Amino acid sequence: MEEPVWLLLCACCFVAVKKVWKHSNPVWHAGGNPIEKGDIMSQYVTVSDGTRIAVYDPNPGGRRAMLLLHGWPLSHDIFEYQIPFLLCRGYRVVTLDFRGFGDSEMTFAGYGYDRMAQDVNDVVRKLGLWNFVLGGFSMGGAVALRYMRRYGGYGVSRLMLFAAAAPSFTRRPGFPLGRKREEVEALIEQACADRAQLCYDFSHEQLLYGEHSEAIRNWLEDISLSASGHGTIQAAISLRDEDGRMDLEAVNVPTAIFQGGHDLVVPRDLTMYQQECITGSVLYELENSGHALMYDELQNFNNYMLEFIEK
Repeated sequence: MEEPVWLLLCACCFVAVKKVWKHSNPVWHAGGNPIEKGDIMSQYVTVSDGTRIAVYDPNPGGRRAMLLLHGWPLSHDIFEYQIPFLLCRGYRVVTLDFRGFGDSEMTFAGYGYDRMAQDVNDVVRKLGLWNFVLGGFSMGGAVALRYMRRYGGYGVSRLMLFAAAAPSFTRRPGFPLGRKREEVEALIEQACADRAQLCYDFSHEQLLYGEHSEAIRNWLEDISLSASGHGTIQAAISLRDEDGRMDLEAVNVPTAIFQGGHDLVVPRDLTMYQQECITGSVLYELENSGHALMYDELQNFNNYMLEFIEK
């Protein structure tokens, strides 16, 4: 059977099973209580401040673990076309929704990178992840880097940064790269006044570069709208204000950096800075991709990812 057909069948099975199992949502407690096994497709980990984080772990017996972190204002669903690709090759693929996004609980506070990295650490410890590959897309890449610094890269054997909004998404004194501060402030203002239009614009005009169906753009819009309004605003404030330059210095594992040639969200100068600062890092440039490079060049992206993982 040719790979595209096999991958399609695997993806269909994964999505069908996920839809059936997603609603039971058993809870895994992270406060020192024993972990109770339940529905491996969709579960909650209660992190150290009591917030329930939605976690997805469909193959806990896989030969090697991967943890993928989504970007703003999305959810784990952005990796829909990577999850089955990796599962069919025997990997354990773990994804989560950051607090305030997807199916995770919304909290008033906790949208800074330190707290989100702590949520990641709680999930890693309670699932017993070790020797795993950590991947982060956009804001998720910045959180992955914060995890590397605050927790010494606990358990991480390889790091993948997918169009990471790091080390600083906005320009600041001593750092002239990234987006203008006022551009991000405009996003915050729009999220406060018309989040629906923000999600439409982001999904239909900024995420993708190539020719794609309207249905795919609508799908991305639906993922964006699944976030809470409060989480969308507060995480955007973190994108504006966080400075992660020290995070890059903490990376001490093999690292792959992915950049779309037509990314309208994360400027290329940021990924070039990442490569310069992370010793020995490998750059994968997808010339026909926008920000959502995991879909714009789906097959190339998946193949490059697999190439790096299996080196």
